[in-house]
This record gives sequence, C-alpha cells and structure tokens, in this order.
Amino acid sequence: MMKTGSIWALGAMSGTSLDGVDAALVLTDGHRIEAFGDTAYRPYPEAERAAIRAALGQWPEGPDVAAAARAVEAAHAEVLAPLAPRAALVGFHGQTLAHDPAGRGTHQAGDGARLAELLQKPVVWDFRSADVRLGGQGAPLAPFFHFACAHWTGARRPVVFLNLGGVGNLTWVDPAQPAPDVPGACLAFDTGPANAPVNDLVTRRLDLSHDEAGRLAGEGAADEAIVADFLAHPYFLKMPPKSLDRNDFHGLLDRVAGLSDADAAATLTLAAAAAVGRGADHFPSPPERILVTGGGRHNLTLMAMLDDLLDAPVAAVEDAGLNGDMLEAQAFGYLAVRVARGLPTSCPGTTGVAAAVGGGQIATPS
Repeated sequence: MMKTGSIWALGAMSGTSLDGVDAALVLTDGHRIEAFGDTAYRPYPEAERAAIRAALGQWPEGPDVAAAARAVEAAHAEVLAPLAPRAALVGFHGQTLAHDPAGRGTHQAGDGARLAELLQKPVVWDFRSADVRLGGQGAPLAPFFHFACAHWTGARRPVVFLNLGGVGNLTWVDPAQPAPDVPGACLAFDTGPANAPVNDLVTRRLDLSHDEAGRLAGEGAADEAIVADFLAHPYFLKMPPKSLDRNDFHGLLDRVAGLSDADAAATLTLAAAAAVGRGADHFPSPPERILVTGGGRHNLTLMAMLDDLLDAPVAAVEDAGLNGDMLEAQAFGYLAVRVARGLPTSCPGTTGVAAAVGGGQIATPS
C-alpha cells in the first residue's frame, strides 16, 4: 500500500475536552520524524458538542451513540478534506465515549471506513482495541510518538511529555534507548483528571467552554481538604501503566458544589496539578524537563501550580520547538504509518500490554 521511506501522513484528534478536531500533517517513516506540515482546527459548535456529550459513557448500542458518531465523522471530514490530498494515508482516532479496559474494553465513536470513503484516502483507525484485547490499558497511545519527538528536539537525557487534555497523561522518555519498545525507553500512564472537571464546572455554572487562562481559578482559594480526599483515591496507589475514563472522577464536581465559582475552579485545578505530582513519584529517574502539551498549558494557574509541585523545570512544548495544539493529531499521523508498516504502537511500559503490539485497522476507499 505504501512506498518505503518517509511519507506524509495526516493525523486527527478529538480529545476528551470536547473542544473540536485537530488535524496535522507529519512526514515520517514510522521511526523518525522528518518534518511537520500544515495543520487545521475545526471547533465543535454547541449542537455537536451536546450530541457528543450526551453519548459519553455509552457503548456502541447506546441510544445517543449514532448521533454522536455522525457529528464526529462530519467534523473530521470537514477539517481533513483540505489537507488529505497531500497525504498518503490518514490516522483517525475518533471520539472516546467509554473506556473500561478491565471490563467492556474501549469505545471510540466514528467509522474509519466511512471516513475513507468521504476522503478517498486509506484511513487507519480503531487504534486501541487490539491493545485492550491483549490485556493492555489501551492508553495512552502517544508515547511512541513522544519518543520520536524527544529525538527530534535533540534531547539526550530523560524528558517528560505531559498532556493536559480532559484527562492528564504523561510519558517519561529515555532518548538514549534505541527504540520506544525497548525496556526502559518509555513509561506512560494517565495521571488523573485535568481540564475536564473545570470545563464541566464552568459549562454548568457560567455557560463557558473553559476557564480562560485559568483566571477564574486564580481568583479563588483551593479547598485543600477536598484535594487531600481526592488524592486518597485508590487509583493513585496503583503502579503504572494505568489509564482512566473521562468520568472516573466525576464525583469531584459534587464535592465542590458548595464552593463559590472561583474557589471551586481553584480546587479542581489544584486537584489536576496534585495528580501530576503523584505521578512524578513513578519516574524511573529525574527528567531534565517537563514539556506540557494540550489545552492545560494555556492555564496559567495550573502551570504555576505544577511549577510549585514538581522538581524539574516545567514549560510548554513550544519551548522545544513543538506545537502543543497539534501534538496529538501529529501523533496519530505518525502511528498510522507504524500500523501500515507493521510496527508496534504500544508495549508493556506504555499500556501494560504483555508484549509490544501494533494496533489499528486500515480502511481503504472503494
């Protein structure tokens, strides 16, 4: 299906924060990153966001899943179409609605075969299911891309990529190792809730999509007793790799119900930072720096809290020449090439799967 050497791949990502769809081109052979290309973003209008939100937590037979899938597919087709002619293939993650690797598995809305027809391009999709079937967490999936990014930035010592989307996840990378699936090269896991609780709070109370720059949280005082109780959750005692569903800590919103808007936002923001702090206890060795990607890096209050809690310097990934708005979309373009070439996309250190495994299905247009 593909020529050898580096090719342009187009990746897309719609995260748990439900803000919209990112799309990005990356030139890669599935090992090294040669170049980054054009990007695009298409926000979900409120009607689409409401359709997706209604289906959160539902499995394929759920009553709201079909409408959510239609919204996801339409949004992806719209944002990908202008870039697709430049790509050899597309990586389509879909929209995670439910994630229960120890139970029913994982569910991402959106049909890759339908998208392949709409774009008239091969589409790699369903990245997580194979990993879960083989005993892995199915998440996070960006670590192999983070390993390539560490090399692209010229890192020589361990570095951490911290993604603060709806849920937080991190990858500790040792770029001295020869490949991402080599033991000791990568350790990855979900840290805990990140933007999702604050986003849900301000949506309910103030009809806003997010706390712009963390200003509301910055005006409040965090309830440290609520945060301490949050940190007593059994999840934080589990050894990584480990993963979460967006709604696993949904009770946090109930805990802050009696607080003012600002104090509630400050409490939820501190909880997100404190979860990362607990995650740092699992680093195999101290990282040279912590590079933050995802929407959370724009939250100045959250970034200040992280800087206070963590021993290593904390900075947005832009400090290393990367695009924090598009890193996950680029990741799924990169992973699509790995899938198409039969390379692994996860390993014991990233998802807890028994052995390195390549996930994903490939849909080709008629």
